[in-house]
Parts: sequence; structure tokens; C-alpha cells
Amino acid sequence: MRLSTDRILTTHVGSLPRPEPLGRMLLDRDAGKPVDAAEFETTVKATVSDVVRQQVDAGIDIVSDGEMSKIGYATYIKDRASGFSGDSPRRVPADLELYPTYLKAAAERRESPTIQRPICTAEVKLTDNAPLERDIANLTAALDGVGATEGFMNAASPGVICAFLPNEHYATEDDYLEALAALMQPEYEAIHAAGLVIQLDCPDLAMARHMQYKAVSDEEFLARADAHIEVLNAALANVPAEATRLHLCWGNYEGPHVCDIPAEKLMPVLRKVKAQVISFEASNPRHAHEWTDWRDANLPDDKVLMPGVIDTVSNFVEHPKLVAERICRFADFVGRERVLAGTDCGFGTFAGFGKIDPEICYAKLKTLAEGAEIASQRLW
Repeated sequence: MRLSTDRILTTHVGSLPRPEPLGRMLLDRDAGKPVDAAEFETTVKATVSDVVRQQVDAGIDIVSDGEMSKIGYATYIKDRASGFSGDSPRRVPADLELYPTYLKAAAERRESPTIQRPICTAEVKLTDNAPLERDIANLTAALDGVGATEGFMNAASPGVICAFLPNEHYATEDDYLEALAALMQPEYEAIHAAGLVIQLDCPDLAMARHMQYKAVSDEEFLARADAHIEVLNAALANVPAEATRLHLCWGNYEGPHVCDIPAEKLMPVLRKVKAQVISFEASNPRHAHEWTDWRDANLPDDKVLMPGVIDTVSNFVEHPKLVAERICRFADFVGRERVLAGTDCGFGTFAGFGKIDPEICYAKLKTLAEGAEIASQRLW
């Protein structure tokens, strides 16, 4: 993948707001309502072309398809595989349980997605590879001639699928994770074979602490996170580290986040990831201070940091000088060649949900690019 060599390169975590009518089509398909397949595919292709050009126009170097074809970054696999059925109860984040009044108000404002989250009730098997092939073809075509430095494509990690689509079939969670890794391995390899950078979405390494594993100790959670990394690395056996990046976060939602596990505690697990680039939250009020934990983490010298220097749950547009300060803070201790400027999380984690106005989303990407330019002038 391309790294910063003569300036700070810009990118983002992947998902972008789905415009209408695509957003409505995705929600209707997820709910089992009839949607014209040809119209859907035509709309996705055109929208991918539009969002790629908008990213480039905003000054973003390493761009994605915005996950335009997907209902959500973690649950899309249910539409490509068998073994899933029904729907599962929603896990309430531990921090929101502490503030029931806020939780109730957020639910009334429909700030939590109501998409389907089926249960694993049988052996998971890939049944339809065409959606992935279309995603790759759409992004590749959209990249042609627009001037982007590089393209990347998101893919769910086994751990995050496990977190969103609970297991009732396999004897143990480890068995389920291994089955999911085998299910996802062909997707990872196909994205790499197409010449795209793979981003593994791994909120399970942080967010799952106060959701899926909120009843256990930090030590028990870290043991589970370690197992998640082990199966992910195995699924990437045929993909070079320098072709992959990994994103972790504590949940892309507005809330108190007082139960978030500190980044410092995650470092022993993160040292084991195969991916060359690690993407993480670094600008929101709960995690902006943790830049010192990354400074002191003693990560391997071949790791590249992709700190979030733009918040993704607020419609504030950051000042470019603030963005530059955040970038330089990391470049000063890890080196300018080992920093990519990113965002805390995605702007459209689930279709039809999210507080960020679509126009403001691209304004935030533009200020990201402007901040990177200011940082580059200082660092080179």
C-alpha cells in the first residue's frame, strides 16, 4: 500500500452516508421487502462512482466505495452466506445501561439501527460470491482516471461478525470464530488479488468489551481479543501485511463511553496483529488523550499508525490547524513516514442511520485534507 513519503496521505475508515434512493433500497432489502435487482445494482454502481469522485474532490488520497452496497459493515455477510436465520436480541452497551434516561431518549430518537442481526443456527457456508465481485468491479471502475492515490475495501473480521451475529450452532465460540475465518478468507484474498488495500473492521477488539463481553473482567476480555487476532491472522495467511490495515474502535455512537477499555490495555494484543496499518479513535473526547499510550506502546517498527484526526459522531467541522496538530502529535514520536491521517470511524456505519449530515461529511473530509497539507509543510 502507499504510505506517506513526501507528505501526509489522507484516508478514512470506509463507510459514507448512503444517498437516497439507495439507502431506502438497502433498508427494504434487509427487511425482506421486494427491490428490483437490476435497479439496485445500477444505483449502487452509479453511487460508488459519485462517492469516489467526491472523496477525491475533497482531497482524500486513499479512497473506498463508501460501503454503498452494504446494509452494515458487520452484518452484510448474512446476505452472502448460509447458516444464519431469525433475529437476535440487541446488546445494550454497558455505558448506556448506566444512564437509562439517556438510553430511553436515544431510542426514541432512533439513534440505534434496527437492521436484522440473525443468529448462526447452522454451518456457515459461502453461497453467493457475486456481491463481492460486483463491489470490486464497481470500485475498480470508479477509480479509473479520477486521480486517487489508491483504493481500499472494507471487510468484516471474524470477531466482529461473531459480535453482531451470535452463535447457537457451534459447540464453542472458538469453533465459530474458526468457521467465520474460513468463510471470510476468500473475500480477503479476492480484494488483495484485485489490487485493493484491505481494511479489516475489528471493533470487537475494543467495543465488544462493553457489549459482548461486558460481564467478564478485562483480563478475560483480552484473552478473547487475543483469540480473535489469532484467527484473523490465520485468515490473512496468503495476504501480505503491507496490503492490510486494521480498524478498531469503541463504538461509533454518541454516549458517555465511560466503560470503554483503555487503549493502553489493548497494546499487548495489538502488537500481534499482522496488518501493517492500525486505525483507531484519537480525536473524540473519550480517547483524544490516549496519544501518549500509542507513544509508549513500543509497537513493532513496521507498524504504521492511522489515528482518527476527525470525529465521526459530531457535525462540528474541525479546524484544519487542529487537524494538523493531531497529525503532528503522532508524527513527532513515530515518524512522518509511519502516519496516515484518518477518521475516528465511519460516517455511515449502517445504512439509514447516523447523525452526520452528508454534506458535512465531505466538509469534514475536506478539512482533513487541509489539515494534512498544513502538517506536511511542517514535517517536510
